[in-house]
Amino acid sequence: MSWLDEVKWDANGLVPAIAQEVGSNDVLMLAYMNREALAKTAELGEAHYWSRSRGRLWRKGEESGNVQKVRELRLDCDNDVVLLKVEQTGAGPGEPAIACHTGRHSCFFQRYQGDAWHAVEPVLKDPDRIYR
Repeated sequence: MSWLDEVKWDANGLVPAIAQEVGSNDVLMLAYMNREALAKTAELGEAHYWSRSRGRLWRKGEESGNVQKVRELRLDCDNDVVLLKVEQTGAGPGEPAIACHTGRHSCFFQRYQGDAWHAVEPVLKDPDRIYR
């Protein structure tokens, strides 16, 4: 049996994947992987995901340059969630490490308080300058 067979894939052949930054332990994002994405991630050491909206495999940073170097892969106790411990890179020297398509370090930038969601993390780079 392959290590990939131990993952409990959902009915669409996907598994949720959480990217967590090595060092800070910030949760950067949640995405989905299919079997090919997880295999490529393990083989190449860079995060690959399955885009449900685009219906295709994508490498994190292929457009933005903000690559996730995978330092460790983990599987949760139920075998149905993958955790990627990553080094989130910037698009170039001196560029901030951005994981979110909104130009923020993390996709989890909204905090619930006072019966509403509030953005509590700054935009590090205008998304229009990231995605051309």
